Amino acid sequence: MFNEQTQYFFWDLIQYTINGISQGSIYALIALGYTMVYGIIRLVNFAHGEFLMIGAMAGFYFTNWGLSPLQALPLAMLVSGLVAIIVERTVYRPIRHQGRIPALITAIGTSLLFQYAGQIMFGADPKTMAPIIEEKSFDFGEIYFSNIQLLIFLVTIFVMFFLWWLTHFTKIGKAMRAVSFNLNAAELMGIDTNKVIAFTFFLGASLAGLAGMLVSYTMSIEPMMGTMPGIKAFVAAVVGGIGVIPGAAIGGFILGITENMVVGFYKASYRDAVAFIILILILLFKPSGILGKNIKEKV
Repeated sequence: MFNEQTQYFFWDLIQYTINGISQGSIYALIALGYTMVYGIIRLVNFAHGEFLMIGAMAGFYFTNWGLSPLQALPLAMLVSGLVAIIVERTVYRPIRHQGRIPALITAIGTSLLFQYAGQIMFGADPKTMAPIIEEKSFDFGEIYFSNIQLLIFLVTIFVMFFLWWLTHFTKIGKAMRAVSFNLNAAELMGIDTNKVIAFTFFLGASLAGLAGMLVSYTMSIEPMMGTMPGIKAFVAAVVGGIGVIPGAAIGGFILGITENMVVGFYKASYRDAVAFIILILILLFKPSGILGKNIKEKV
């Protein structure tokens, strides 16, 4: 039989795993947007984390205007998606064929623009918003979890399967796969690649806005709130295999669980360092990610 200390260790292990899955679900939702955009036009959109902030801010103001958080959710997703379309049309499309380095620098600049413009528009003071549903806790022995944690996990799984269905069984999804395979060939076959890319940005940013609404019950809403989750979501996408939809979810869960294990069994101050350690290790030993494939590319 296990002694008392060993029993508590396993209780803690299960508890940190549950917390990690909940946290990783947020990373996964954001990473899905990263991986979709990269899969289509090979762009690492470092401004993607700011769409989480835009979604949370939009949700905050919609609820202040009298809507419930559940009613504000689709509107917040819509706002994030529309802003992404504007950014793609005015910022990324003009430099699409200028190479990856200009696109990367532009993405970083766009991220900074949103962060500091957000401080001017919304103010730097943190804001709070009620959760989408009333929080209830459940306990099984020494294990605790909330209905919101369960909701976040189920939403992430649903979104992953929805994206898989969308990309495999719909006309727009097949067009997305064609553009991902070869943009020029897709254009020659009559596909409007600009519309496909704009739709991809819209869909990815909507998911980030959804994550912003879901995460607002655990963190304050402020203009810089998307910076670290955005970076960690990028790490999650790389870990799982950037450009691969299931890989984004797997990477998010791995990162979330590992973070919570470090916080629970070691020190909370090392939480953010974990993401970068994992990124270094995956780039050293499997640069293509867990589900990614090594593809030789002519440059």
